[in-house]
Amino acid sequence: MEPIEKSPLTRDPGDEMRLVARIRAGDQQAMSELYDRYSKVVYAVALRVLQDAAGAEDVLQDVFLQLWRNPDAFDASRGSLAAWLAVIARHRSIDRLRKRRPETDIEDCVIASGPDLRDETERALLIEKVRGALEVMSPEQRQAMELAFFQGLTHTEIAEKTGEPLGTIKTRIRSGLQQLRAKFAG
Repeated sequence: MEPIEKSPLTRDPGDEMRLVARIRAGDQQAMSELYDRYSKVVYAVALRVLQDAAGAEDVLQDVFLQLWRNPDAFDASRGSLAAWLAVIARHRSIDRLRKRRPETDIEDCVIASGPDLRDETERALLIEKVRGALEVMSPEQRQAMELAFFQGLTHTEIAEKTGEPLGTIKTRIRSGLQQLRAKFAG
């Protein structure tokens, strides 16, 4: 009977700390062991966020390079090494997504507002105009717009949260922006 391999998330924390201590001492073999143990988790997280194998591989290398250069950044009292690496991978992946060129031309996204927003009265009027425009949108479109602009979620995160296809979310946001722009132009 073959031994059952432990999941990276259920490893012995003492073993993790010994490997991290060896990395602090410059032990390349320890780094290799950690890479073998956790690279699949890091890659899977990056791939899920980016939906791009090459980008996920870049994030994988970045995360382990960061661990090699600064092993003290890992604090065992805050959780497992696997979870920490997964969070770092997710953050790096989101950063990569934000640096990509937008898929929508900036001309389609600009909401021109004529008034000077420094004046509170004009700001209140602008807010009411935006609320009015959101109220006439379908509930699904309004939800996508609110998640994107008020909660700061990416299109991919909105698709995951709502269970809708990514293309549908992008279309709702793009048409919502066009409706807002038309409302402000008029």
